[in-house]
Amino acid sequence: MFKNLKWKKLLIFAFLGMAAGYAYYYFIGCAGNSCPITSNPYLMTGYGLGAGLVLGWDNKKTKKKDKEESK
Repeated sequence: MFKNLKWKKLLIFAFLGMAAGYAYYYFIGCAGNSCPITSNPYLMTGYGLGAGLVLGWDNKKTKKKDKEESK
């Protein structure tokens, strides 16, 4: 029933990270070219995507016993 839950969670965190990265560019980023990372919306959205993927990644290892029971 919840097999795709980890992918949905990862996708949600990715979109939230992208939104947060763009919001950081829009509200806090530099106006000029003095800050090469925060003055570019594509880079900040990409960094937000990366941060969202890292935060949303499920790093729990499943045991073989649990894996067999779920089948």
